[in-house]
Amino acid sequence: MARSEARGAPGRAQRSVEETNRWMLRARDAIDRDYAKPLDIPTLARIALVSEAHFIRTFRQVFGETPHRYLQRRRIERAMALLRHTDRPVTDISLAVGFSSLGTFSRTFQAVVGESPSSYRRRSVPTPVPTCFTMAWTRRSSFGEARPAGRP
Repeated sequence: MARSEARGAPGRAQRSVEETNRWMLRARDAIDRDYAKPLDIPTLARIALVSEAHFIRTFRQVFGETPHRYLQRRRIERAMALLRHTDRPVTDISLAVGFSSLGTFSRTFQAVVGESPSSYRRRSVPTPVPTCFTMAWTRRSSFGEARPAGRP
C-alpha cells in the first residue's frame, strides 16, 4: 500500500501545480480582458481562488512579474497602439486604458517605454511609401509556385 501511495503522490502534486497554473491563467486572462477597468489584487486573488499574498507570490513565480506590473505593461501596450493609430489626446488615451491620472500614466509610460507618450507618438508616425513600391512589395511572386497544367 505504501508503494502505491508513494507512486500517487507525484501525480497529486503535479495536478496541484497544473491547477494552480490554470487559476493563475484565469487571473491573467481577466487582466488582459479588463485592463481598462479598476483591477486590484483582492479581485484578482478571488478569481485565482487564493489569498492575496499567495496570489502575488504565485503570479510572479508563474509569469515572471507581479500582477500590478503585468497590468501596467498591458495598459501601456494598448496606449502605444492608440498613440500610433489614432489622433486622440494623450489624456483621453490615458483614461481609456485605465489610468486615473495623466501624471501616473506619463511616469509609467516613461519607465516602460523609455520616452514620453508625446515623443513616442511623434517618433512612431509611419513614413509614407510611394504606391508603386507598395504594389511591387505586395505583388505575388511566381518563384516556387506550380505552373498550370499544359503550360511550359
